[in-house]
Amino acid sequence: MKRIFVIVGPTASGKTLLSEYISELLPIEIISADSRQIYKHLNIGTAKPPKELLQKIKHHFVDELEPNEDFNAGEFSIRGRKIIEEIFSRNKTPLVLCGTGLYLRALIDGIFSGPAADDEIRDRLLHRYQIEGGEKLLEELRVIDFEAAKKMLPTNKLRIVRALEVFELTGKPISKIQEEETKAGNFTPVMFGLEWERKILYEKINKRVEEMFKNGFLDEVKQLLKKGFSSKLNSMQTVGYKEAFSFLNNEITFERMKELMKQNSRRYAKRQLTWFRKDKRIQWFFLEQETDYRILAQRIINSF
Repeated sequence: MKRIFVIVGPTASGKTLLSEYISELLPIEIISADSRQIYKHLNIGTAKPPKELLQKIKHHFVDELEPNEDFNAGEFSIRGRKIIEEIFSRNKTPLVLCGTGLYLRALIDGIFSGPAADDEIRDRLLHRYQIEGGEKLLEELRVIDFEAAKKMLPTNKLRIVRALEVFELTGKPISKIQEEETKAGNFTPVMFGLEWERKILYEKINKRVEEMFKNGFLDEVKQLLKKGFSSKLNSMQTVGYKEAFSFLNNEITFERMKELMKQNSRRYAKRQLTWFRKDKRIQWFFLEQETDYRILAQRIINSF
Protein backbone atom coordinates (compact mmCIF):
# COMPACT_ATOMS: atom_id res chain seq x y z
CA MET A 1 0.00 0.00 0.00
CA LYS A 2 1.27 3.48 -0.86
CA ARG A 3 2.50 5.69 1.95
CA ILE A 4 1.78 9.32 2.67
CA PHE A 5 3.83 11.72 4.75
CA VAL A 6 2.07 13.39 7.70
CA ILE A 7 3.54 16.10 9.92
CA VAL A 8 1.51 17.26 12.90
CA GLY A 9 2.19 19.86 15.52
CA PRO A 10 0.67 22.77 17.39
CA THR A 11 0.49 26.27 16.00
CA ALA A 12 3.93 27.95 15.64
CA SER A 13 5.78 24.61 15.85
CA GLY A 14 7.51 25.03 12.47
CA LYS A 15 5.54 22.71 10.17
CA THR A 16 5.67 25.12 7.21
CA LEU A 17 9.42 25.73 7.48
CA LEU A 18 10.08 22.02 7.75
CA SER A 19 7.97 21.30 4.66
CA GLU A 20 10.11 23.68 2.61
CA TYR A 21 13.28 21.79 3.47
CA ILE A 22 11.60 18.45 2.80
CA SER A 23 10.59 19.71 -0.66
CA GLU A 24 14.27 20.22 -1.46
CA LEU A 25 14.96 16.54 -0.79
CA LEU A 26 11.78 14.86 -2.03
CA PRO A 27 9.24 15.65 -4.78
CA ILE A 28 6.10 16.49 -2.79
CA GLU A 29 2.74 18.21 -2.96
CA ILE A 30 1.28 19.53 0.26
CA ILE A 31 -2.20 18.89 1.60
CA SER A 32 -3.11 21.46 4.22
CA ALA A 33 -5.20 19.80 6.93
CA ASP A 34 -6.15 23.13 8.44
CA SER A 35 -9.77 24.17 8.81
CA ARG A 36 -9.03 27.88 8.25
CA GLN A 37 -6.25 28.14 5.66
CA ILE A 38 -8.71 26.98 3.01
CA TYR A 39 -10.40 30.40 3.18
CA LYS A 40 -9.33 33.30 1.01
CA HIS A 41 -8.54 36.67 2.64
CA LEU A 42 -7.70 35.01 5.99
CA ASN A 43 -3.95 35.14 5.53
CA ILE A 44 -2.04 36.69 8.39
CA GLY A 45 -4.40 35.42 11.06
CA THR A 46 -4.17 31.81 9.86
CA ALA A 47 -0.37 31.90 9.35
CA LYS A 48 -0.65 30.80 5.72
CA PRO A 49 2.56 29.89 3.94
CA PRO A 50 4.14 32.90 2.19
CA LYS A 51 3.23 33.43 -1.47
CA GLU A 52 6.74 32.47 -2.55
CA LEU A 53 6.36 29.06 -0.96
CA LEU A 54 2.87 28.57 -2.42
CA GLN A 55 4.37 29.20 -5.85
CA LYS A 56 7.31 26.91 -5.18
CA ILE A 57 5.34 23.93 -3.87
CA LYS A 58 1.83 22.90 -4.91
CA HIS A 59 -0.50 23.33 -1.92
CA HIS A 60 -4.01 21.88 -1.74
CA PHE A 61 -6.81 23.32 0.46
CA VAL A 62 -5.22 26.75 0.71
CA ASP A 63 -7.07 29.84 -0.59
CA GLU A 64 -9.89 27.84 -2.20
CA LEU A 65 -13.10 29.15 -0.58
CA GLU A 66 -14.68 32.46 0.32
CA PRO A 67 -15.17 32.99 4.07
CA ASN A 68 -18.95 32.65 3.74
CA GLU A 69 -18.71 29.15 2.21
CA ASP A 70 -19.10 26.07 4.39
CA PHE A 71 -16.55 23.29 4.63
CA ASN A 72 -16.14 20.36 6.99
CA ALA A 73 -14.03 17.32 7.80
CA GLY A 74 -16.24 14.99 5.75
CA GLU A 75 -15.73 17.03 2.59
CA PHE A 76 -12.02 17.28 3.33
CA SER A 77 -11.81 13.50 3.61
CA ILE A 78 -13.53 12.87 0.28
CA ARG A 79 -11.60 15.49 -1.68
CA GLY A 80 -8.34 14.83 0.12
CA ARG A 81 -8.32 11.13 -0.74
CA LYS A 82 -8.97 11.92 -4.39
CA ILE A 83 -6.12 14.44 -4.42
CA ILE A 84 -3.78 11.92 -2.81
CA GLU A 85 -4.39 9.53 -5.70
CA GLU A 86 -3.74 12.34 -8.18
CA ILE A 87 -0.46 13.23 -6.47
CA PHE A 88 0.64 9.59 -6.64
CA SER A 89 -0.22 9.56 -10.36
CA ARG A 90 2.24 12.44 -10.82
CA ASN A 91 4.95 10.35 -9.13
CA LYS A 92 5.10 12.68 -6.17
CA THR A 93 4.63 12.09 -2.45
CA PRO A 94 1.65 13.61 -0.61
CA LEU A 95 2.74 15.54 2.48
CA VAL A 96 -0.07 16.35 4.89
CA LEU A 97 0.61 19.30 7.19
CA CYS A 98 -1.87 19.06 10.02
CA GLY A 99 -3.04 21.54 12.60
CA THR A 100 -6.66 20.37 12.74
CA GLY A 101 -6.78 16.89 14.23
CA LEU A 102 -10.32 16.09 13.14
CA TYR A 103 -9.40 16.73 9.50
CA LEU A 104 -6.47 14.33 9.75
CA ARG A 105 -8.61 11.65 11.36
CA ALA A 106 -11.21 12.06 8.62
CA LEU A 107 -8.59 11.77 5.88
CA ILE A 108 -6.79 8.76 7.30
CA ASP A 109 -9.37 6.77 9.23
CA GLY A 110 -12.57 8.01 7.63
CA ILE A 111 -15.43 10.00 9.04
CA PHE A 112 -19.18 9.83 8.78
CA SER A 113 -20.60 12.58 6.59
CA GLY A 114 -24.19 11.37 6.47
CA PRO A 115 -27.06 12.68 4.40
CA ALA A 116 -27.08 16.30 3.33
CA ALA A 117 -28.61 18.71 5.81
CA ASP A 118 -32.34 19.34 5.50
CA ASP A 119 -32.91 23.03 6.26
CA GLU A 120 -36.55 22.56 7.23
CA ILE A 121 -35.85 19.75 9.71
CA ARG A 122 -32.76 21.46 11.11
CA ASP A 123 -34.50 24.80 11.62
CA ARG A 124 -37.38 23.07 13.39
CA LEU A 125 -35.04 21.17 15.70
CA LEU A 126 -32.96 24.28 16.43
CA HIS A 127 -36.15 26.15 17.31
CA ARG A 128 -37.19 23.33 19.63
CA TYR A 129 -33.75 23.35 21.25
CA GLN A 130 -34.10 27.06 21.92
CA ILE A 131 -37.62 26.74 23.35
CA GLU A 132 -37.48 23.34 25.11
CA GLY A 133 -33.79 23.13 26.00
CA GLY A 134 -31.00 20.67 25.31
CA GLU A 135 -31.95 18.13 27.97
CA LYS A 136 -35.36 17.56 26.40
CA LEU A 137 -33.90 16.85 22.95
CA LEU A 138 -31.09 14.77 24.38
CA GLU A 139 -33.64 12.62 26.19
CA GLU A 140 -35.39 11.98 22.86
CA LEU A 141 -32.04 11.01 21.35
CA ARG A 142 -31.37 8.55 24.18
CA VAL A 143 -34.53 6.65 23.20
CA ILE A 144 -33.60 6.26 19.53
CA ASP A 145 -29.80 6.21 19.79
CA PHE A 146 -28.41 5.61 23.25
CA GLU A 147 -24.85 5.07 21.95
CA ALA A 148 -24.71 8.53 20.38
CA ALA A 149 -26.51 10.24 23.25
CA LYS A 150 -24.18 8.95 25.95
CA LYS A 151 -21.31 10.84 24.30
CA MET A 152 -23.16 14.16 24.41
CA LEU A 153 -24.08 16.84 26.90
CA PRO A 154 -27.25 18.95 26.79
CA THR A 155 -25.06 21.87 25.70
CA ASN A 156 -23.92 20.06 22.53
CA LYS A 157 -26.63 21.76 20.49
CA LEU A 158 -25.39 21.09 16.96
CA ARG A 159 -24.43 17.47 17.65
CA ILE A 160 -27.81 16.68 19.20
CA VAL A 161 -29.70 18.40 16.41
CA ARG A 162 -27.63 16.63 13.74
CA ALA A 163 -28.22 13.21 15.32
CA LEU A 164 -32.00 13.78 15.45
CA GLU A 165 -31.96 15.16 11.92
CA VAL A 166 -30.15 12.10 10.56
CA PHE A 167 -32.63 9.78 12.26
CA GLU A 168 -35.57 11.65 10.71
CA LEU A 169 -33.94 11.50 7.27
CA THR A 170 -32.80 7.87 7.32
CA GLY A 171 -34.73 6.10 10.07
CA LYS A 172 -31.37 4.84 11.37
CA PRO A 173 -29.39 5.88 14.47
CA ILE A 174 -26.45 8.08 13.56
CA SER A 175 -24.11 5.85 15.62
CA LYS A 176 -25.06 2.85 13.47
CA ILE A 177 -24.49 4.72 10.21
CA GLN A 178 -21.14 6.02 11.46
CA GLU A 179 -20.07 2.47 12.21
CA GLU A 180 -21.10 1.25 8.76
CA GLU A 181 -19.72 4.10 6.67
CA THR A 182 -16.43 5.03 8.32
CA LYS A 183 -13.62 3.46 6.28
CA ALA A 184 -9.87 3.98 6.31
CA GLY A 185 -8.08 5.47 3.32
CA ASN A 186 -6.36 3.33 0.71
CA PHE A 187 -2.88 4.33 1.84
CA THR A 188 -0.58 4.01 4.84
CA PRO A 189 0.12 7.18 6.83
CA VAL A 190 3.64 7.66 8.21
CA MET A 191 3.23 10.33 10.86
CA PHE A 192 5.70 12.61 12.58
CA GLY A 193 5.03 15.15 15.32
CA LEU A 194 6.87 18.34 16.26
CA GLU A 195 7.03 19.09 19.96
CA TRP A 196 8.70 21.93 21.82
CA GLU A 197 9.30 22.46 25.51
CA ARG A 198 6.11 24.26 26.52
CA LYS A 199 7.74 27.48 27.69
CA ILE A 200 9.61 27.87 24.40
CA LEU A 201 6.48 27.08 22.35
CA TYR A 202 4.51 29.70 24.26
CA GLU A 203 7.26 32.25 23.62
CA LYS A 204 7.10 31.43 19.90
CA ILE A 205 3.31 31.88 19.94
CA ASN A 206 3.58 35.24 21.71
CA LYS A 207 6.19 36.37 19.18
CA ARG A 208 3.99 35.27 16.29
CA VAL A 209 1.09 37.38 17.58
CA GLU A 210 3.34 40.44 17.76
CA GLU A 211 4.54 39.79 14.21
CA MET A 212 0.95 39.46 13.00
CA PHE A 213 0.29 43.07 13.97
CA LYS A 214 3.54 44.26 12.39
CA ASN A 215 2.44 42.54 9.18
CA GLY A 216 -0.94 44.32 9.12
CA PHE A 217 -3.32 41.88 10.78
CA LEU A 218 -5.83 44.56 11.83
CA ASP A 219 -5.95 45.89 8.27
CA GLU A 220 -6.70 42.35 7.09
CA VAL A 221 -9.65 42.12 9.51
CA LYS A 222 -10.95 45.54 8.46
CA GLN A 223 -10.80 44.48 4.82
CA LEU A 224 -12.86 41.39 5.60
CA LEU A 225 -15.57 43.61 7.08
CA LYS A 226 -15.28 46.00 4.15
CA LYS A 227 -15.86 43.10 1.76
CA GLY A 228 -19.11 42.39 3.61
CA PHE A 229 -18.09 39.25 5.52
CA SER A 230 -19.86 39.00 8.87
CA SER A 231 -17.92 38.43 12.07
CA LYS A 232 -20.52 35.76 12.87
CA LEU A 233 -19.45 33.46 10.01
CA ASN A 234 -18.09 30.08 11.04
CA SER A 235 -14.77 30.86 9.35
CA MET A 236 -14.38 33.88 11.60
CA GLN A 237 -14.81 31.90 14.82
CA THR A 238 -11.06 31.62 14.93
CA VAL A 239 -8.45 32.68 17.45
CA GLY A 240 -7.23 36.11 16.46
CA TYR A 241 -10.18 37.17 14.37
CA LYS A 242 -12.66 36.88 17.25
CA GLU A 243 -10.52 39.09 19.47
CA ALA A 244 -9.91 41.59 16.65
CA PHE A 245 -13.64 41.95 16.03
CA SER A 246 -14.17 42.63 19.74
CA PHE A 247 -11.54 45.36 19.59
CA LEU A 248 -13.02 46.94 16.46
CA ASN A 249 -16.43 46.91 18.17
CA ASN A 250 -14.89 48.84 21.09
CA GLU A 251 -15.57 45.94 23.47
CA ILE A 252 -11.92 45.57 24.55
CA THR A 253 -8.75 47.64 24.41
CA PHE A 254 -5.91 47.11 21.95
CA GLU A 255 -3.63 45.67 24.64
CA ARG A 256 -6.38 43.39 25.92
CA MET A 257 -6.96 42.14 22.38
CA LYS A 258 -3.30 41.15 22.02
CA GLU A 259 -3.26 39.59 25.47
CA LEU A 260 -6.32 37.47 24.65
CA MET A 261 -4.90 36.44 21.27
CA LYS A 262 -1.74 35.16 22.92
CA GLN A 263 -3.64 33.45 25.71
CA ASN A 264 -6.18 31.78 23.43
CA SER A 265 -3.48 30.73 20.95
CA ARG A 266 -1.57 29.05 23.78
CA ARG A 267 -4.73 27.27 24.89
CA TYR A 268 -5.40 26.18 21.32
CA ALA A 269 -1.87 24.77 21.03
CA LYS A 270 -2.43 22.80 24.22
CA ARG A 271 -5.66 21.32 22.83
CA GLN A 272 -3.89 20.41 19.59
CA LEU A 273 -1.18 18.53 21.44
CA THR A 274 -3.73 16.74 23.62
CA TRP A 275 -5.51 15.53 20.47
CA PHE A 276 -2.35 14.43 18.65
CA ARG A 277 -0.86 12.61 21.62
CA LYS A 278 -3.79 10.21 21.61
CA ASP A 279 -2.59 8.82 18.27
CA LYS A 280 0.13 6.29 19.01
CA ARG A 281 1.11 6.08 15.34
CA ILE A 282 2.88 9.44 15.55
CA GLN A 283 6.67 9.48 15.93
CA TRP A 284 7.62 12.58 17.90
CA PHE A 285 10.63 14.84 17.44
CA PHE A 286 11.49 17.09 20.37
CA LEU A 287 12.79 20.42 19.05
CA GLU A 288 15.09 22.98 20.61
CA GLN A 289 15.77 26.63 19.83
CA GLU A 290 18.84 25.77 17.78
CA THR A 291 17.10 23.04 15.77
CA ASP A 292 18.51 22.75 12.24
CA TYR A 293 15.46 22.13 10.06
CA ARG A 294 17.58 20.89 7.17
CA ILE A 295 18.97 18.09 9.32
CA LEU A 296 15.50 17.41 10.77
CA ALA A 297 14.05 17.16 7.25
CA GLN A 298 16.68 14.57 6.33
CA ARG A 299 16.05 12.58 9.52
CA ILE A 300 12.32 12.50 8.84
CA ILE A 301 12.81 11.44 5.22
CA ASN A 302 15.14 8.65 6.34
CA SER A 303 12.48 7.47 8.79
CA PHE A 304 9.80 7.71 6.11
